Amino acid sequence: MNRFDLYRGAGNPMFNDNKLKLGIFGPNVNNSCAMTLADTSFTPDFRTNVKIAKMMENAGYECIIPVARWRGFGGPSNFNGRCMETYTWAAAIAAVTEKIYLFCTSHVPTMHPIVASKMIATIDDISQGRIGLNIVNGWFPKELEMFGGKKMEHDKGYRYSTEWIEIVLKMWSEQYFDHKGEFFEIKDGWQEPKPVQNPRPVLINAGSSTAGMNFAARFADFHFSFLETYEQGREWTLHMKKLAWEEYHREINMFTTSFVVCRPTEKEAREFYDYYVREQGDWEVANIICDMFGIQSASNSQEFLTRARENFIAGWGGWALVGTPEQIAEEMVNLSKTGVSGTLVSFLDYVEEMPYFNETVLPLLEQAGIRNPVNQDLPVCQNT
Repeated sequence: MNRFDLYRGAGNPMFNDNKLKLGIFGPNVNNSCAMTLADTSFTPDFRTNVKIAKMMENAGYECIIPVARWRGFGGPSNFNGRCMETYTWAAAIAAVTEKIYLFCTSHVPTMHPIVASKMIATIDDISQGRIGLNIVNGWFPKELEMFGGKKMEHDKGYRYSTEWIEIVLKMWSEQYFDHKGEFFEIKDGWQEPKPVQNPRPVLINAGSSTAGMNFAARFADFHFSFLETYEQGREWTLHMKKLAWEEYHREINMFTTSFVVCRPTEKEAREFYDYYVREQGDWEVANIICDMFGIQSASNSQEFLTRARENFIAGWGGWALVGTPEQIAEEMVNLSKTGVSGTLVSFLDYVEEMPYFNETVLPLLEQAGIRNPVNQDLPVCQNT
């Protein structure tokens, strides 16, 4: 029996029968995924996050992934400057939820692997098998400088992450091991409790370079990436599945991310998009982030640059789901056809906008056969 079958047998929602799984990204940071100055009631505090998590459980969503941030990006909104730390966030949300799968996003240069492995195992006990780990190298130089270091050279960063996760995996499965590598030296590595999940907490990664995709193919259960077109999405999913199997004899699934503006009419949806993106968008922070990612005028047309910045402002570069419930459902069916296992959705205001999306779009996804009706009484994870 492979590890995916073990996860399914334990009732892990990340491996359920829904063809298109749903989660959200970034409810723990100010503005979540929208780089805007538009009015919103959303605040990244614990009470709001509990409301969101319970709405998601009632609607049958599979997961929540927080953003790990140590400082904002600047601009008028100081995008993501207010952030609840992800390990403590996950422990707190785990204690007040029952079904939804939670992830802890961890910048590996900021956390020793022994500490990380122990904290994840502790949250796994609190949640009874509902915590996973989002492994991030760390790419924002000003954050890493706060910890007394500099952003590592790219390939060195992935060597560091490889050694880091190898130690975590040993802490979860072995006792009294020694390790001496390029970055860490450990004598008699030991940990109790071990994670309750079988075979282990789910691992995700969003590496997009050659080294990043190889890292994901070797270690991750889910690879995350942005979709540019449906065809590119199909090529990406096929490439990653082939890479994981041929190089590491492993299975891997794919997830993407989307932003939602769902309204009764297309006109209303487009008008709201124009309001929060084009009129109230924080173009200064969008420029900062696009420059950081190398999306610059020297090699791209002005039309491409404007579109790229709009997409970042609207939802961190995710796939646009803007329109009526019927239009959005059709888009999500098409996303599923690319081979992705699911998408993280974001809203400008989760508490205000998610209920309408849940009431109108989710039934259409059930009718289309890519999601099953919600069984409110079914517990999700059964690892003990």
